[in-house]
Amino acid sequence: MAIPQHYLTSVLAITPAWLRAQGKTTLLIDLDNTLMPRDTRRVGADIKEWYDRMQAAGIKLCLVSNSWHHQCYDVAQYLGSDIVAKAIKPLPFAFLAALKKVGSTRRESVVVGDQLFTDVLGATLLGMTSIMVEPLVTYDLGHTLILRHVERWYLRGRSARDEL
Repeated sequence: MAIPQHYLTSVLAITPAWLRAQGKTTLLIDLDNTLMPRDTRRVGADIKEWYDRMQAAGIKLCLVSNSWHHQCYDVAQYLGSDIVAKAIKPLPFAFLAALKKVGSTRRESVVVGDQLFTDVLGATLLGMTSIMVEPLVTYDLGHTLILRHVERWYLRGRSARDEL
C-alpha cells in the first residue's frame, strides 16, 4: 500500500523554494477537498493567491480531478490552469495525460491530494512523490467517507504538519 512521503494540513505549506530544493518543477493537484471545499465548491482567496504565486515562480500546475461535473473546468479557468478531469484515479492514465499537458516527467513532479486511495496511490503506482493534505471539509461522498475510516487507521500515529 501507499504511504504519502509528506502529510500536510494544507497545500499552502508547499512553497516554490521547497519544490526547487527537491528538484521538482511540477504539481499535479487534486481539486475537491484539496483546493476547493466540497461543501461550498469555491476556491478561497488564499488558495487562489497560492496558485498564482506558484505559477509566477515557474512551477507547472495541472489539476487532476475525478470530477465529472462541468464546474471543474470553470475552476481550472479561474485558476488559469490545465486540467485533466474524469481522471479515474488512482489509475495512471490521467496523471500521464497531465504530465504530457504541462511537459513534465514523473521524476520532476509531485502529486498533491487529500485521499490516500486515489491521489497517493496513483502517485505511488507511477513512482512519483506524493503529498497528502487534510481534506478542507469533513463532508464528502458516502464511499469516500468509508475510505476515510480506512485512511485514519492506515495513517494512525501520523499527524499532518503545517510546514515541510
